[in-house]
Amino acid sequence: MVGGALPASNVLRACQALVRNPRSWRCLRVQPSWSRVKMQASQHAVSTYHGRQPGFRSSNIAAHAQAGGASPAAPKPEESKDQFCRMCGTKMQLAIPKGEAAWRHVCSSCGYIDYFNPKMVVGCIVEHEGKILLCKRAIEPCKGKWTLPAGYMELRESSAEGAARETWEEANCQVEILAPYSHFDIPVIGQAYILFRAKLVAPYTFSPGEETLQTVLFHPNEIPFDQIAFSSISLALQHYVEDMKRGQYRVHHGVVSKQPGSGPNEIGGFELQDHFVVNSEVPAVGKL
Repeated sequence: MVGGALPASNVLRACQALVRNPRSWRCLRVQPSWSRVKMQASQHAVSTYHGRQPGFRSSNIAAHAQAGGASPAAPKPEESKDQFCRMCGTKMQLAIPKGEAAWRHVCSSCGYIDYFNPKMVVGCIVEHEGKILLCKRAIEPCKGKWTLPAGYMELRESSAEGAARETWEEANCQVEILAPYSHFDIPVIGQAYILFRAKLVAPYTFSPGEETLQTVLFHPNEIPFDQIAFSSISLALQHYVEDMKRGQYRVHHGVVSKQPGSGPNEIGGFELQDHFVVNSEVPAVGKL
């Protein structure tokens, strides 16, 4: 909810909606029992929230509203990313369309606006017999570092379908999606990371895919956090291990704020802000 508090009831309704449409989840082998999960929100549930209690309000929107005007235009980019219109082939130009405040790539002939939007990265935290599946990357960036099986969501697939597909492509394993786990936004690079809790299904095998050097099930206490590729993955794993120790899974949402010029997972180069935590009654399988 932009410019207002984010009621925990909205999170509950969104999560419940995912399990009320069995057609969209059939291929992902979601357990029917998950629909009986009761999500609970309390002051304790958001105790790690870094912003102003009890919820998040956009300081930028509030400032513009107080000033009585629309959002100011962003600085003009140095050059256009797209040279030609995908609709008619005419040269594109940078312009601010009527009613907007941002520079867009606009066709000088037909007026088509080519929007550049954030990309969604989806993946799975696969837990098996109390251990977590990690993949050692075979490609840049961060070649040789460990990560969760995840990648860019494709057109015409849901986020859960994309997470299951990426897990198959990177770790050659079939999984059952159990529930949403974390959603971390990284505005500075225009990405959103959505990770799901998942478990291995028959034949319970895994092996490196084309973009993976090695696949290993790590005990939570043995996860090589100093060798994790990306900040969002490191944060998700830290919270997951914490939830295992608590004996209860939670749902996390937050914003990864990065220092200018910092690396993908540079120590001291990022922090988690606006961190919401929603409790659930789902017990952790591999309690530590």
